[in-house]
Amino acid sequence: MNKIGIYYAYWTHEWDADFHPFVDKVADIGFDILEVNAGTIARMSAEERHRLKAHADERGLSLTYCVGLPHACDVASPDDSVRRKGIDYLIQMAKAVGEMGGGKIGGIIYSAWPANMPAGVSDKRPYLERSIASMKEAAKAAEDNRVLFNVEVVNRFEQYLLNTAAEAVAYVEAVGSPNVKILLDTFHLNIEEDFIGEALRKTGDKLGHFHIGENNRMPPGYGHIPWTEISAALRDIHYTGDVVMEPFVLPGGQVGSDIKVYRDLSVGLDLDEEARKALLFMRGVLK
Repeated sequence: MNKIGIYYAYWTHEWDADFHPFVDKVADIGFDILEVNAGTIARMSAEERHRLKAHADERGLSLTYCVGLPHACDVASPDDSVRRKGIDYLIQMAKAVGEMGGGKIGGIIYSAWPANMPAGVSDKRPYLERSIASMKEAAKAAEDNRVLFNVEVVNRFEQYLLNTAAEAVAYVEAVGSPNVKILLDTFHLNIEEDFIGEALRKTGDKLGHFHIGENNRMPPGYGHIPWTEISAALRDIHYTGDVVMEPFVLPGGQVGSDIKVYRDLSVGLDLDEEARKALLFMRGVLK
């Protein structure tokens, strides 16, 4: 059975946070996984990382890691120095997670986020080629540190390089590392794919991580995502990996700004209780 988790930023306004309270909250609700910001992990001291991992272990939680690279670390950039900084940042994150026993780092780790196609550019192939070359180099650090890099397919309004499962499959095949796979997310699939189930089947054994959330970024169960179709596709590809919900409901702060939460979706809701309900819903979907 798939382990089910939740992203800490469901409860926060800022990306940088103390993760310890969320370890306890998420464990108390009944989740198997807490997903945290990989960039924050990289900036921690070795002792801070050790304490977080020990706390998660004590509460029976696995940790997974997610990040969107800042523009100063865009590994697809035409600027050699920017690409170098991005590769070094990926290596730094891989080493940090390696210190914690290894694990999964997913997100927009192949370019910057959020980002539009640069003005005057109509052919993204040179950007893809630079990104692939950067990822080939960074993947060595993932391999050395028991880390899996999962490139996230996101919608056209947030990034321009990988918008479909087919594009991500081609990207991962070009990188050619067993430690580089794909992260699909139901929110983004709902925007870009004709049929979500077919996108999952197309990804197949290259699916390394799976994010779930509704079409409106609410927790699962509050929208029109085709969960029956999704569960059937996951069974078809024999996906036994992690499933992490990533709802965003709170406006304000850097999280609200980046995710474009302009109306408060939490009005009248107890966020902890909604997370608990969504967890029970998804256990039923994935059984």
